[in-house]
Amino acid sequence: MFEFQSYHLLLVAIGLATILAYWLPRFVSGREPAASALLIGIGWAAFTLVPGMPPAIDPIAEPKVWEIVSEICVIVGLFGVGLRIDKPRRWKLWRPTVRLLAIGMPATIAAVALLGWAVGGMTLAGALLLGAVLAPTDPVLATDVQVGPPLEGGEHPVRFTLTTEAGLNDGLAFPFVYLALAVAGAGGLTGEVLGEWLWKDVAWRVVVGVLGGVGVGWLLGRVLFAFPRENALAKTESGVIALAGVLAAYGITELAEGYGFIAAFLAGLTLRQAEAGHEFHTRLHNFSDSIEHALTALLLIALGAALPALLPALTWRDAAIGLALVLVVRPLVGWVALGRVMPRSRERAVVAFYGVRGVGSIYYLAYAATHVALVNIAQLWAIIAFTVLVSTIVHGFTAGLALEKAIGDESAQKVEG
Repeated sequence: MFEFQSYHLLLVAIGLATILAYWLPRFVSGREPAASALLIGIGWAAFTLVPGMPPAIDPIAEPKVWEIVSEICVIVGLFGVGLRIDKPRRWKLWRPTVRLLAIGMPATIAAVALLGWAVGGMTLAGALLLGAVLAPTDPVLATDVQVGPPLEGGEHPVRFTLTTEAGLNDGLAFPFVYLALAVAGAGGLTGEVLGEWLWKDVAWRVVVGVLGGVGVGWLLGRVLFAFPRENALAKTESGVIALAGVLAAYGITELAEGYGFIAAFLAGLTLRQAEAGHEFHTRLHNFSDSIEHALTALLLIALGAALPALLPALTWRDAAIGLALVLVVRPLVGWVALGRVMPRSRERAVVAFYGVRGVGSIYYLAYAATHVALVNIAQLWAIIAFTVLVSTIVHGFTAGLALEKAIGDESAQKVEG
């Protein structure tokens, strides 16, 4: 007997939503970041308008599901970002990245936290968590502003800066998430809380993250290309090693109480330097990129499906916080942080403006929600969902054109090593 199952309808909706999201932009510009906003919009439409669909997964009620999926998506994305960087030893290119991480990110956290407290009426812990969650730029949704796959070259300073910033600031935002959780648990910011945060969540975890990523990346490079030399594992051409490598780097680092996100990026960056001209790096990147795209599509469709449950908690004040971050805070902070290290105004403006928010923010809030009972949880999810939606629209539909105008013909502007 024929039986109509909502599960099968869900599969149809996911498949068609993904195809439409990647197909429709081809009629305009063909730029993939536009698909991010469309995935959210089509996900919302499918779950709202199509009868018989199963209920959406509410991140407020079931944050663990969102935490796990977004976590895997981010670590695979970070590993892939590390693999893209062909020549990391061009130290001059890192100066804008360092300033964005050392100056731009803390300033962004402070500005958003102040907005959350003064405009959103949040507690200190809630406002600090909002700043930490929204501070990192996204390594997953920013493909169009990053450097290309391995061996492509053309690492223009604008692309290099946006790529390396996204690769590192997901991990470097974690100390501030832990600080917010500690403040929430202690009921305030005390000297004891601050002292433990500095030595454990800042010093120890960052150092372990760096050592774990570099160590596993180096070891993986030896396993893939050096031993046994006459029958190296790279000869199998199996891209699944990319997934195995990043899971090992992330898991080992987390077991040692370090930041796995830092390790995931640095593992990819370190591995990339082993047999740097070998075409197997391209296969590794393509495999991780495929996994990343698949998980991202599922996550964004799910976010669109959850919007009807999340956005009713959004007030005009909350919306103002999200808009201020995307249109004012990040561009202003980025512009100031890049002073003197990126003298060309157009390039500086593009880097300052295109701080894409996305999957990393979803992960951090889901992580926080599974570890501490948050007073502002509905408000936080509403702001995060709205900000990600705004970012995918504003950044996704304009990034490609802005990059082309800022850097011109990339092939003529390659930075020689």
